[in-house]
Amino acid sequence: MKQLKLHHPSGEFVALMALLMCMVALSIDAVLPGLGPMASDLNVSDSNDIQLVIAIVYAGMAVGQLIYGFLADAKGRKVAISLGILIFVLGSLVALFSENLEMMLLGRFMQGLGAAGPRTITLAIIRDQYKGNEMARVLSLVMTIFIISPVVAPLIGQGILWLFGWRQIFIFLLGLASIAWLWFWLRQPETLAVEDRVPFSVNETLRNLRRMVNEHAAVYYVIALGFIFGAFIGFLNTVQPVLQGIYKMGAAFPLLFATLTISFAAASYLNSRLVMRVGTKRLALSAAVMVVLLSSVMYLITFLLQGVPPLWGLMIYLGVTLFFVGLQFGNLNAMAMEPFGHIAGTASAVIGNVSTLLAVVSGTLVGQLFDGTVLPLVAGFGVLASGAALFIHRANAIHSQRPVKLVKS
Repeated sequence: MKQLKLHHPSGEFVALMALLMCMVALSIDAVLPGLGPMASDLNVSDSNDIQLVIAIVYAGMAVGQLIYGFLADAKGRKVAISLGILIFVLGSLVALFSENLEMMLLGRFMQGLGAAGPRTITLAIIRDQYKGNEMARVLSLVMTIFIISPVVAPLIGQGILWLFGWRQIFIFLLGLASIAWLWFWLRQPETLAVEDRVPFSVNETLRNLRRMVNEHAAVYYVIALGFIFGAFIGFLNTVQPVLQGIYKMGAAFPLLFATLTISFAAASYLNSRLVMRVGTKRLALSAAVMVVLLSSVMYLITFLLQGVPPLWGLMIYLGVTLFFVGLQFGNLNAMAMEPFGHIAGTASAVIGNVSTLLAVVSGTLVGQLFDGTVLPLVAGFGVLASGAALFIHRANAIHSQRPVKLVKS
């Protein structure tokens, strides 16, 4: 099996992988400032319904991940990513010209369906070239840039909203997707050799799925990833109504949101340094436990304050919590992918599909429970992080009993 072995990833490679992964995040974060005007223009009566504009992107991504995984293993990484960007562009056009919530949700679903290609297959490209702690290090570097997008995206979205309107945010996304595709097609070599490609076969697919299911530790890491991702989606669903609705932050919302995501980015960068010394398993478990402890204390304080703590207290809690959430994404992805080097495309697709579906359901539930207080948001972090910690602990226990077996064809 021929694989490129890049022991020291170039800055261009890290930046390109981050941009491809950013398509989902940018689709979410650039739109957040425009949810209020969008709800008004599209005649959305229930204020919680506009949250579906966020969640439906992840639903589309969950469906698309399976398609691109099989396609990437059969036809190569570049074909799969290019198809995904094309669908993303089409979805952006549908969203741009939407006249009601239903049409907007269709366009947003297509955006998620398309963005699933680059989001999923970048993991396969990285896994083609790295494994173990080194893969976690590269993922953390990518995630460091990836997480910067929520810092700038809301500011860009707010600026576009001020100058033009919410529809022009989708023109921005169209242009960015075009630039990403051109850069990727011209500069990124194919990482899956022709002789290593696996033609799609129902029997082979079922065989690979059985192999994945039998790797119990990897399954537990996927579930843990779904829970912690769900907590993050719950945060995305409620942060706009919390900051603009409860605290009346208005146009200051993008600045506050950017402040919160800086801690997320810092965690990803710090993880790239710590993971080679401490290891993925200990870091992921410790971070999940810290989220549980912080959320338990914050819930009690918030309950005593009738559900609305001081803004400064909420910002500190969210900033620290997101820091520990940021320590988990790269590690859990790397640990879940570790046994599946030869079927990296299929593995990344299944892992992404299962974890994202779990995250969409749990994160949407957190968002729909929004009641004009901060309690559902804090409870969502605490409960979902508890589930993640339990599954990480169980997976770590399995690893301590036996080494990881690499799946072979």
